[in-house]
Amino acid sequence: MRVFICGVRGSTPSPGGAFVRYGGNTSCVALSRDDGPPTLVLDAGTGLQRLSPLMNGRPFRGSILLSHLHWDHTHGLPFFAAGDRPDAEVTLLMPAQGDPVNVLARAMSPPHFPIKPAELRGKWRFLGIQEGPRSIEGFEMVAREIPHKGGLTYGYRISAGGATLAYLSDHSPIVLGQGPAGVGVYHPAALELARSVDLLIHDGQLLKAQFAEWAPFGHSAVEYAIGLAEVAGAKKLLLFHHDLARTDDEIDAIVASHRDSRIPVEAAVEGMTLDLP
Repeated sequence: MRVFICGVRGSTPSPGGAFVRYGGNTSCVALSRDDGPPTLVLDAGTGLQRLSPLMNGRPFRGSILLSHLHWDHTHGLPFFAAGDRPDAEVTLLMPAQGDPVNVLARAMSPPHFPIKPAELRGKWRFLGIQEGPRSIEGFEMVAREIPHKGGLTYGYRISAGGATLAYLSDHSPIVLGQGPAGVGVYHPAALELARSVDLLIHDGQLLKAQFAEWAPFGHSAVEYAIGLAEVAGAKKLLLFHHDLARTDDEIDAIVASHRDSRIPVEAAVEGMTLDLP
């Protein structure tokens, strides 16, 4: 499995010189099963625009799997050049909560935006999915609901070719209790998704020192992500959904401070590629 990191920020894009090295686009991760172009995409933030160059002029023919419907996970859809063209074939899947086209259109339609989802060019299908296992584009996927403020949110476990990753981009475990470190509970859904994965991509928007003030907005502390990875036996942690104001130097410092963790801890960098396992 090849993993392409296309967007790493949370809440809103972060332009400017202080965010160049890690990147300023919002959440998007693309997956391929071989040396070919990606066919499965996790979330459609503004980082989705970075996927089009990876297609080498070809249309996107695959699936986009949304974790939830907040702006920073959907704003890339109408700007996805490889998917918005007559020869594209895209299946967009999201946590089931009514008609998916109508739900998307609440944010993507006039007067908020000039076109509706159904006006995207190419062959688009919009599906709502329930928790549980599913095969998508040759990958095996398990969806589980995880706590996050402001709408139904899924975490995903994706497997192919002997490799497995877990994707919990937005996660607020504190709503289920304080947990052993005061930053949330290692609850069954999170543990199931992360158990023994080759790579855990996890919400790291907050730090424990700022957690009390910002926890009500629905995100995890870096310390929680590390603890979950260790308890679940993940082989590597990639901190994701970086705070919009967190500079490159500050992310460097976070990674450096956890260099002695029991598992490798890295921060997601826009444009990075990882091969699993």
